[in-house]
Amino acid sequence: MEINLPEVHAEVSAIFALYERALTGNDVALLDELFWDSPHTVRYGVAENLIGIEAIRAFRAARPSAGLERSLERTVITTYGRDSATAMTEFVRGNRHGRQSQTWVRFALPGHGGWRVVAAHVSLLPEPVTA
Repeated sequence: MEINLPEVHAEVSAIFALYERALTGNDVALLDELFWDSPHTVRYGVAENLIGIEAIRAFRAARPSAGLERSLERTVITTYGRDSATAMTEFVRGNRHGRQSQTWVRFALPGHGGWRVVAAHVSLLPEPVTA
């Protein structure tokens, strides 16, 4: 298996950037499109465990649409062959720091090269203790 083929890495980097714009811009339709339309899709969030695309869609539809801006740090995208990848990043939103991981798979689907998130995890780091 070839790791980080340049053309595949470029595709996943572009789709990851598209996902980030959709997330911070609250483009729910695009976010839904970028997740695999399956009962097997999983998204573990800061305060929710979502199993299946319907649960993920319900969460996205109900979440607040303001205050979604954030900055990313230390993003690592790794591709495995031509059809799977992981995207790991740290983020800062306000004074909170968190982590996000995604597993992407390329399916024979229309739009966005067929790349879809099949599993995701978001967590916040504990706030630092100050003396």
